[in-house]
Amino acid sequence: MSLYWGSASPFVRKVMACAHELGLADRIDILDSAANPIDRDTRIQAYNPLAKVPAARTSNGLALYDSRVICEYMDTLAAEESGIASPRLFPLAGPARWSALRRQALADGLLDAALLVRYENLLRPEQLRWSEWIDKQSEKVADALDAMLADVPDLSAVDIGTISYACALGWLDFRFPDLDWRSGRQQLADWQATFDARPAMTATRPRA
Repeated sequence: MSLYWGSASPFVRKVMACAHELGLADRIDILDSAANPIDRDTRIQAYNPLAKVPAARTSNGLALYDSRVICEYMDTLAAEESGIASPRLFPLAGPARWSALRRQALADGLLDAALLVRYENLLRPEQLRWSEWIDKQSEKVADALDAMLADVPDLSAVDIGTISYACALGWLDFRFPDLDWRSGRQQLADWQATFDARPAMTATRPRA
């Protein structure tokens, strides 16, 4: 599989963390990109018409996007190749499946709101920035963090939900170092510190 990649993208990190957990990382051909909401990298459109990363293509030419689809594809592939009936990162059914998918949705929603704050501050001309917009997106981030605190996973759970949580929290550290999201959320902070020490997470730390 080939993958359009960005070193700072939390969604790319989610894909690569899953690949490491599944033993597939060395089978991914990394294609560097410069995805940007203003100056779009049109090279990526060969894989994803939205020109967003991550975007992948399998060896038989199947295009895959976004991170949710790519991660589930890899999990299914790893299960099929190993002869194991059940995927490792996407539970097949029951409460475990819905918890994992809900956690992924919450983490992705946190990132969507945080990215909007970053783009407003970084890309919009200063005189046009909308403070109320920034405040309301920041509220979403805080509410998502509080929901994570109320739903701190067991450390034995390694699935798409917990990987998504860890990638979202790691990206806040990377892009919003002054946010202090750990304040009042010690249990979540402790979980993050332990989960983020997994080899799959240390191998995929974001960089500028």
